[in-house]
Amino acid sequence: MKFRHARIGGAATLTATGLLATALAGGPAAHASTTAAAARTAPAADAAARQGAVATALAQRLGSRTAGSYLKGGKLVVTVADAASARAVRAAGAVPRTVARDGGDLKKVMAALKRDAAVPGTAWAADPATDQVVLTMDSTVKGAALKKVKAAAAKQGAAVRTERVAGTFRTFTRGGEAIYTSGARCSLGFNVRRGSTYYFLTAGHCTNIGSTWTDSSGRTLGRTAGSSFPGNDYGIVQYTSTPTDTQGSVSLYGSGTRDITGAANATVGQTVYRSGSTTGVHSGRVTALNQTVNYQEGSVSGLIRTTVCAEPGDSGGSLFAGSSALGLTSGGSGNCSSGGTTFFQPVTEPLSVYGVSIY
Repeated sequence: MKFRHARIGGAATLTATGLLATALAGGPAAHASTTAAAARTAPAADAAARQGAVATALAQRLGSRTAGSYLKGGKLVVTVADAASARAVRAAGAVPRTVARDGGDLKKVMAALKRDAAVPGTAWAADPATDQVVLTMDSTVKGAALKKVKAAAAKQGAAVRTERVAGTFRTFTRGGEAIYTSGARCSLGFNVRRGSTYYFLTAGHCTNIGSTWTDSSGRTLGRTAGSSFPGNDYGIVQYTSTPTDTQGSVSLYGSGTRDITGAANATVGQTVYRSGSTTGVHSGRVTALNQTVNYQEGSVSGLIRTTVCAEPGDSGGSLFAGSSALGLTSGGSGNCSSGGTTFFQPVTEPLSVYGVSIY
């Protein structure tokens, strides 16, 4: 089922002709070029998804002998620590790159940061392109907290690179239109099902807020069936009735919809698109995987970091590339006027935890 957009008195509303995989509000013209690009780049996005599958398989095979992988010039580059790993990477059709610090080394660094630098407003993840852990601090990290974080970074020497970002790391929940619970607004991520039972996925910090979900007209969509936040950031809502339209589409916000046929893992360097109820569709690039973010509400690990912008109300919305679902909008800093950093919960985890599939 799908939401259809209608404009009344200059404000975007949603009329219930079914359920769209992401509910959007706003004027379509503002994002016409972005959504047109999303439509044109579907084949390249699906190719990146295949490379992501190769990267995942190699990560599982190599374990700590790799510090991660990334896309460069359209090729998948995989970091390795020994010659045997390099041969395995070449055999898989990827490009090996030997680095000084392997995955085990970087995990130890991140464990030390978790012990010594886990204050609200910090985030960290491994950067396979530089073979370092990037420790990020938002504008709230100051005074004693800043001194503590800098000291923790200094202990790790060249293995850690620090950076500052403007704004505050926050979850993107806000009261308003789209999908509602307990007065808060979020965005629907992806339609999923288990057998003949239908659900949708959204952010866990959204499903933590309330149990009953409605559309803008007050019609009940469903009830929360599971929620995980902090630690993770995903939740699942069971529809109160079987959707009449079984297309698991994501709106391209003025350029039709994109049918999402499956799920994939993101790859560093990949171009991705986000759809959400506040700002529509925006694109950007994946800059890190397995990101840890320390929100005021608690720490979340395993996230995808991107250059895609987002704003309050976009929480839970779809991150996708081509026909593949990648993630659910969690939070970040900045906005869609000046740009920002946005983190996403990988969608493959809740699919596995709840035993559901994209349709």
